[in-house]
Amino acid sequence: MANAQSHFLPRRIILVRHGESQGNKDTKAYTTIPDHKIPLTQRGLEQGRIAGQSIHRLISDNSSSESWRAYFYVSPYERTRSTLREIGRSFSRKRIIGVREECRIREQDFGNFQVEERMKAVKEARARFGRFFYRFPEGESAADVYDRVSSFLESLWRDIDMKRLRHEPSHDLNLIIVTHGLTSRVFLMKWFKWTVEQFEQLNNPGNCEIRVMQLGEGGEYSLAIHHTDEEMEEWGLSPEMIADQKWRAHAMRGKWNEKCPWYLDAFFDHPAVDSDDNLDEDNHHCNSIDSCIS
Repeated sequence: MANAQSHFLPRRIILVRHGESQGNKDTKAYTTIPDHKIPLTQRGLEQGRIAGQSIHRLISDNSSSESWRAYFYVSPYERTRSTLREIGRSFSRKRIIGVREECRIREQDFGNFQVEERMKAVKEARARFGRFFYRFPEGESAADVYDRVSSFLESLWRDIDMKRLRHEPSHDLNLIIVTHGLTSRVFLMKWFKWTVEQFEQLNNPGNCEIRVMQLGEGGEYSLAIHHTDEEMEEWGLSPEMIADQKWRAHAMRGKWNEKCPWYLDAFFDHPAVDSDDNLDEDNHHCNSIDSCIS
């Protein structure tokens, strides 16, 4: 690792969408059941158990220490808590440091009871307006979710920095966040500094699909360590975004990736040139896909 502090960083941050819910199976459920009380289907329960087995196998087969541990964060909704219970069947008590219910990673608020015909019209309006900024009547926009996820991340880093998770440096720590589809996309958007335009191209994860952010050799987190290019393409990541994930797998913690355009160049068409600029150092910034790929 790059420095001593890296020994206290989680080895992985794993995002898990809840299993199939009654609302996923039949949207009419939202007309009579509050969103936060929507239960899992039998298939959703089975998906949770399978996800638990997959996550346990992923951690145990790829940890540098046999004494790995897991800490869970879970949305307060019925479907996420039920998914966590099924995931937990694969973990012995000694492996679990703790669990925290976290309201800031709950589902996007679509309003109260949802009238089916009205929601159809509302979602058509969202498609025209844009998924990130459209605010549901009596509910939230994805931008609102972004704000509370940002607050959650600040708390998460304080917990890590102040060692509140009771993490022994000799143990691999794995944070497992059981949440919702849009919330997980917003989490990744905030973490990796993706733009609104990039967010609009992202696809929702499937029920109990996992997305693994793993700590690279230099102390940065990357999706490319565990996931293939094909997987990330299916999620909606562009070639430039995938190239950035590959760069992160080896980058030193805190280093700024000057090679990807959305960090700087995409925002300026004709930047001024100072007299002392070295015009031969074009490798500091790039506008083409090829030059973003190492």
